Amino acid sequence: MTIPSAARITISGPAITLVATLISIYVVSQFLRNSIGVIAPNLAAELVLSAAEVGLLSSVFFLSFAVVQIPLGMALDRFGARRCLVVGAAITVAGAIVFATAQSPAVLILGRALLGIGVAGALVAPLAVYAKRFPPDRFATLAGLHAGIGTAGSLFATAPLAFATATIGWRNSFLVVGAFTMLIGVLIAVVVADDAPGGSGRRETLRESLAGIVEVLRLPSLGRLFAMNLVIYSSFALVVGLWGGPYLTHIYGYSLEERGNLLLVPVLTQMIGLMAWGPTDRLMRSHRRPVLLGAGGTAIMLAYLALNEKLTPFGLIVWFAAFGFLAGFGPVLLAHGKAMFPPHQVGRGLAVLNVASMGGTFLVQAVSGLVIGQFPATQDGGYALAAYRLVFALQAGIILLMCLIYFGSRDPMEDSVEDASPQAADDKKRAPGATK
Repeated sequence: MTIPSAARITISGPAITLVATLISIYVVSQFLRNSIGVIAPNLAAELVLSAAEVGLLSSVFFLSFAVVQIPLGMALDRFGARRCLVVGAAITVAGAIVFATAQSPAVLILGRALLGIGVAGALVAPLAVYAKRFPPDRFATLAGLHAGIGTAGSLFATAPLAFATATIGWRNSFLVVGAFTMLIGVLIAVVVADDAPGGSGRRETLRESLAGIVEVLRLPSLGRLFAMNLVIYSSFALVVGLWGGPYLTHIYGYSLEERGNLLLVPVLTQMIGLMAWGPTDRLMRSHRRPVLLGAGGTAIMLAYLALNEKLTPFGLIVWFAAFGFLAGFGPVLLAHGKAMFPPHQVGRGLAVLNVASMGGTFLVQAVSGLVIGQFPATQDGGYALAAYRLVFALQAGIILLMCLIYFGSRDPMEDSVEDASPQAADDKKRAPGATK
């Protein structure tokens, strides 16, 4: 039997090289997203940052990331993933240099914003490539592999970053990241091929690209998926990427190395979770069910932390492990979104959803900084336990609200299962006008 080319490409050498290259830039993106959590106390002490400024410093990455998603989606569908990723790598290198050499909060924030712009395509561009190059029923699995292995970047932002900061300083650590990103940019230019937009040789005009965005925004249930995407990443980033480090220092008294080691736990379990959640849409024959299961579990974990003053050391490890795994449901939500978009609009569609993911993270981190800043500081200059508990409780409530909105979304996978059922076939035969 002849194997379709789409199936052959999943096991070919060039396909493996392609996926590995695309994952490598996502590793950088994940590192940068979560790199403030471990070094936040160091940055606050060296540059005299308030809680609100720490929140802004971390969140501005996600704001700049979100702002460029729509033009990025248009560029992906017009010019292809290769050009977008190479330009992004160059901007990331510039951002790393600015961040590493900053002598004031304003310049530090500028560098962080450039970093967000630079890696803005590290997820949607590879996903657009996977959507065009691989069989549709493997998209969630590939998205899970991409996110799961790429989350190694978050791993590097925990204990390894703590070790590097203690050894060579946080500034030199970011210069090393810049050099690594430059090498990846060269590799992308060599390995990734630009597919013709929409499968044809003609490029869309700017007017057609803008019209495509409008078409995407009009798709049924897009608003419900947009709502769920607001909390898909913001919950994990709230803890691991921002307040986890200060929380462990101020409430439990852990050192730089100790908090790095503890934050390593949810990153490792999320890596497992991202790959484990990926195939669940096929197992449950639904995108919506596993998403609601993962989101609900994440909300429960945050509520548990908010309701308990302090956990035992073992309890902390268990909590971080469970939280990381449950927060890894993202690939299924991405697959749900991808299933709703026509092939020529995949780049724009995923970019629109990524606006919610990164925009939601910006809002959560910025607002959480303001919330924590409303509480009086402790005697040693730390943040109050009540402030952290309120932030975790608010996020749990927001997740549950988004679950209620998302629950009414249309699921193409569930629709196809219902259409294929014997009852549906029977109903179709009995329908008026059916062929006898």
